[in-house]
Amino acid sequence: MPRQPTIIGNPVLLVIDIQASAFMESEGDHGIPHMADYRARMERALDVIRAARDCAIPTVYVQEIHRQNMVDYGRELDGSEGIHCREDHPGTRLPAEITGQRPEDYFVPKRRYSAFFGTDLEILLKGLKAQTLILIGGMTDVCVHYTFVDGHQHDYYCRVVSDAVGGTSDAAHQASLNAMEYLQEGAVQTTDQIVAAMRAAARQTA
Repeated sequence: MPRQPTIIGNPVLLVIDIQASAFMESEGDHGIPHMADYRARMERALDVIRAARDCAIPTVYVQEIHRQNMVDYGRELDGSEGIHCREDHPGTRLPAEITGQRPEDYFVPKRRYSAFFGTDLEILLKGLKAQTLILIGGMTDVCVHYTFVDGHQHDYYCRVVSDAVGGTSDAAHQASLNAMEYLQEGAVQTTDQIVAAMRAAARQTA
């Protein structure tokens, strides 16, 4: 098939797990390794959020959050991650840097890596008549990747902003970007590319 345009139909921005820990000097016991420039990548994601607001693109803030008694971690602690995103940890909250009070802002808590698993995201996206999902946040190789795959399997056009997502390591980050590009050619976009596409789409619908 020919390469698809960057944005098709109605876009929705998915902000995956940009939580307060991303802007803290130290994560303390937040439990997830990350690439060296992770904070800079999350700060770059703010540019994408601002562009979505300017273009009146609905934005969904996804927050991984686990109960304090740890009953809902499941198998998440069997791998390389320690205890993370527990509701009593200050790094779990949504930071002021990314939250707003717009009708186009939505909030979806999740207990697993994919934003589709056990949440009402699919109902929300259907209501928004979403066709293209734009993904930013973390982690590239975990929650972003798994959300991308589920979006792909639900037949959305999926785009991941390569310099506005951060992984657990440089190698894992790049491997996941390659895997997402394999599923949808043209899926991997830079901040400059996706912002330009957002503005072009907004002009067409104005």
